[in-house]
Amino acid sequence: MRIPMIFLFIGIAAAVFAADAAIKSRVEKSGSLPQSVWKGRILLQKYHNKGAMLNLLEKRQKLVAALSVLLTLFVLAVFVLSLGQRGNNLLRTGLALLLGGAFNNTYDRLKRRYVVDYISFQVKWKWFANIVFNLSDFCILAGAMICCLTAEGIRGA
Repeated sequence: MRIPMIFLFIGIAAAVFAADAAIKSRVEKSGSLPQSVWKGRILLQKYHNKGAMLNLLEKRQKLVAALSVLLTLFVLAVFVLSLGQRGNNLLRTGLALLLGGAFNNTYDRLKRRYVVDYISFQVKWKWFANIVFNLSDFCILAGAMICCLTAEGIRGA
């Protein structure tokens, strides 16, 4: 029996949410951070981001949370609408990655009042080395890039 593709995309979103939630829980309980890994190229640390990306609007947490909820609901609506179309599996994959990450970071903002970030890259560019990410951030970025590339491919066809 073949599992409908819809469950694959929902599974991707759920897996992103669950994986990052598990990592964040472990980071919150960890007393051994910061920790350098991968020959010093990656720094694992605990960072509480009370704003949007790069702590933007950290003094306006309720506004950031409301915007996060609205944007997540918008992506959810686009995702649900895409499920009724034939084809577009790459677009749905991008939306699923984006949605899993958005749900997780929004959940953090609503439950914890901050987003748990835990990974940074030790590179020569100080401005980039100071940014702390989480798995959801990477999935949001990858999902958005896939969606943009898919949309460009649809327009270019």
